[in-house]
Amino acid sequence: MPVSPEPEKRTGAEPPRPTGELPLRTGRVLVTARQRGVDITALGCLVLHLPHACAGLAVVFGASYGVAVLGGPPWWLLWGGWVLSGALVFHQPCERLLARRLFGLRRPTPEEDRKLRFVWREVTARAGVDPSVYQLWVEDSDDVDAMAAAGHIVGVTSHSLRLPSAQLAGVLAHELGHHTRGHAWASLLTVWYALPGRLAWRLLLALASRVDRLSVGASILVTALAGALAVALATATYGLVLLPLATPWLAAAVARRAELRADEHAAGLGFAAELMTVLRDEHERDRAGAETPGPPAEEEGLVARLLHSHPDVHTRLHHLRARAADGR
Repeated sequence: MPVSPEPEKRTGAEPPRPTGELPLRTGRVLVTARQRGVDITALGCLVLHLPHACAGLAVVFGASYGVAVLGGPPWWLLWGGWVLSGALVFHQPCERLLARRLFGLRRPTPEEDRKLRFVWREVTARAGVDPSVYQLWVEDSDDVDAMAAAGHIVGVTSHSLRLPSAQLAGVLAHELGHHTRGHAWASLLTVWYALPGRLAWRLLLALASRVDRLSVGASILVTALAGALAVALATATYGLVLLPLATPWLAAAVARRAELRADEHAAGLGFAAELMTVLRDEHERDRAGAETPGPPAEEEGLVARLLHSHPDVHTRLHHLRARAADGR
């Protein structure tokens, strides 16, 4: 069964209100006709990962064609099945499997579910979103964190559930922003279709690591063939085959912008101050942990910082303060 709250009924008792200073909306809750959208960062994610998806489709096509030559099913049946398989990651039973096996999430306990349902109802009421569409999950972790994945998964850490209700609402509003702006489904879809290409690349790297075991002549032949293939692909595609080499940096920049847009969504729902408090507290906690006795942590280089998928705390606070000052 999904762990998301059941659709609210006009009759029947409301769940008990947990402790915490969460300001509640008054009046009727209006659910908007347009529940989701696609912003520029979601489109950017899809465009940047298009070469990886094409590579994955090419790998599946090659494997399907090879199976068909060996007497298996027609190539179009296997290849078409893979193309259509992307829809499965948004099927709720499949999402539950992903939540447990891939993301390591669990269902909330009754006490956790009461608090989550109360806060989630308030967040979705402000956004005009049906709360029953999403599945709420919990990750056992000592960090303050949350995640939005696939089409309906919203996960929070067990430590986040210890936050006051207003601050937890800010965290959940941020994750709802990832869903309503299309970040969550775009990210999972690109990972899904790029998976065969990534597996094939790892296989090639494993085979390349064994080249030194070949004779000198065989090593030269393999290296020459690999070089000729690379030059042929680069020439045939006008260098576009090299685009995936720059994708990690560009994708990280787009991911950082998506985080800021999700912060904007939370601020637009009135949770800018609460989210800023969560960010400050977590930053202070990290600093205190870094000052504990032990081997000094290595300072991150420029390349590592450019590959971060999240902006630094100061950047997020700066944007949230600007949103709060605008009163939007």
